[in-house]
Amino acid sequence: MDTKPLLELKARDLMTRDVVSVAETTTVGELVTLLSDREISGAPVVNAEGKPCGVVSLRDVVLSASERWAIAPERASPEFYVHGWEDKVNPDELRQLHVEEEGLLVRDIMTAAVYSVSADSPLPQVARTMVEGHLHRLLVTEGDELVGIVSSLDLLQVIADAT
Repeated sequence: MDTKPLLELKARDLMTRDVVSVAETTTVGELVTLLSDREISGAPVVNAEGKPCGVVSLRDVVLSASERWAIAPERASPEFYVHGWEDKVNPDELRQLHVEEEGLLVRDIMTAAVYSVSADSPLPQVARTMVEGHLHRLLVTEGDELVGIVSSLDLLQVIADAT
């Protein structure tokens, strides 16, 4: 992490550069495996041209599955349903989620809105964008190119490092 004073930090100083993205044609089952394996709660969705076209999260998976009754209750732990926040689900619980509907694609459940800031955006703007949009992750761009992602955990890490 950069040692600049807190208010001088830019999105580029706190973003994760190794962005895990998922194609919109990925199956939801493959998505669950990816989220579990990488121990993350969501990812940007990219179209055939590799451009961001949405975001998908564990919350989207759970909401979609509950709407379709596609979760096999005997395969998921009862604790899975009581968390309330996607970031509290640990990887072992995520691995227990079994999506029955094989043909369901990421594009069917993703949030199509793409929220982003430029890499030069100051930290207060990054935080304000996330708070106002109720976002757990925010894409970071340089021009049309996706160069990073800032998560709510990244913001908390900055605060922790500053104290």
